[in-house]
Amino acid sequence: MSAVAGWVDAAAVEQLPQGGRWLLRRAGREIALFNVQGKLYAIDDSCPHAGASLVAARLDGATVACRAHGLRFDLATGCMRGATGLRVRSYPVRVHGDRIEVDIASGTE
Repeated sequence: MSAVAGWVDAAAVEQLPQGGRWLLRRAGREIALFNVQGKLYAIDDSCPHAGASLVAARLDGATVACRAHGLRFDLATGCMRGATGLRVRSYPVRVHGDRIEVDIASGTE
């Protein structure tokens, strides 16, 4: 994949209220954003097991469970709960003024 600019505009703060979700499409990527108790998280929207979307997955605190097979991922790290090796890319998120921004160049796998 080609180099990507760092911070990109994702949404207005009011578009992602507490408990909200948002799908960001930028630079050929689909990134799921979540607001869990006022903390913002961003991960790739595709489960690494079978590619199911995670933006509509079941949330349990800061853990998301894939709707296809129930795999659970920590929103902060992208790591699968209870196993090593399988993870989704997670991205830094910040609020700049009234906008939410995601650093798509600094995601960790």
